[in-house]
Amino acid sequence: MIWGRKASRAAAGLGLLVICSAGGTASGSDPALPSPPVVSPAAGLPSPAAPSASPGGLTASSPGDLATPPAPATPGPSAEPVTAGPVGASPRPGEVGRVRARAGEAVPVVSSIPTARKVVFLTIDDGWEQDPGFVRLVRERAVPITVFATRDAVEARGVPDPGAAGGRYVGAGKWSYFRELRDLGVPIEAHTLTHPNLWNLGSAAQREEICGSAKVVAREVGRGPVLFRPPFGNYTGTTLRVAKACGLRAVLLWTATVQPGGKISYQAPDKRLHPGDILLLHFRAHLARDFRVLLDKIERRGFELGNLPAYLREAGVRLPAPSSGVRADQPVG
Repeated sequence: MIWGRKASRAAAGLGLLVICSAGGTASGSDPALPSPPVVSPAAGLPSPAAPSASPGGLTASSPGDLATPPAPATPGPSAEPVTAGPVGASPRPGEVGRVRARAGEAVPVVSSIPTARKVVFLTIDDGWEQDPGFVRLVRERAVPITVFATRDAVEARGVPDPGAAGGRYVGAGKWSYFRELRDLGVPIEAHTLTHPNLWNLGSAAQREEICGSAKVVAREVGRGPVLFRPPFGNYTGTTLRVAKACGLRAVLLWTATVQPGGKISYQAPDKRLHPGDILLLHFRAHLARDFRVLLDKIERRGFELGNLPAYLREAGVRLPAPSSGVRADQPVG
């Protein structure tokens, strides 16, 4: 597989690795939060009759109606152009089931892709550790990933997440590091400004975190994000309405987390990878080393790495066409 060995095209784009908070636990929840029972990944989306569910099995009730949030500001003309898109396994005709927002949800909430094909998707969150070796690895092995960037992590504001402790490259490149990934075709998506627990925030504060994050990403990488990942996987009905108002098309959760050493922590009771799984990683110390271990493990188990945006489009999520991208001066929404 092209991502399992050095690609003949050094400039090949990335596909689908999404990475979340560096502090994720084996269940995908933050260590500072309680660890209630895990939600089955087979469910994919939370029940419409119940409160919203996080990947760690946490639930949230929906606050009152959301006041109309302001549309994201149009970024300046200095935005860089974007590449056509990532690489990775593309969906086959008729392969992918439909993903829809449930009753009362403003946007779809996706924790896995409905497919029987042995394909998984890699996502990486936050952005504290900015190891240049990881960018080289993505380039040389043409790995499809998706990044969910947190402003404070990327800009190294405040105390780093414990998972990034001991890293040699905390804040080393800041947004220029993520522009390098963008140039390889990696989608840079929204993950808030300060990584708060959105359960604790009202609608105005959530607008500041979500819309503010989308604006920063658009300004810094030249492409407005279209996906949102809530910190710790915690969201409410207000979160979904705000995300839609900010131009975001879906909320992405996960079904397994990757721990130091490339160890996979599963939510599924059988502790195995399943077709359509979305894996969560973080920009933490030794990421390049752990990433190699993970890629080899996935390949040995007979799985491909999928093009997440392509699969989401096939599943019915309204994302922009890969040929045009989303420029910072063309807000989605």
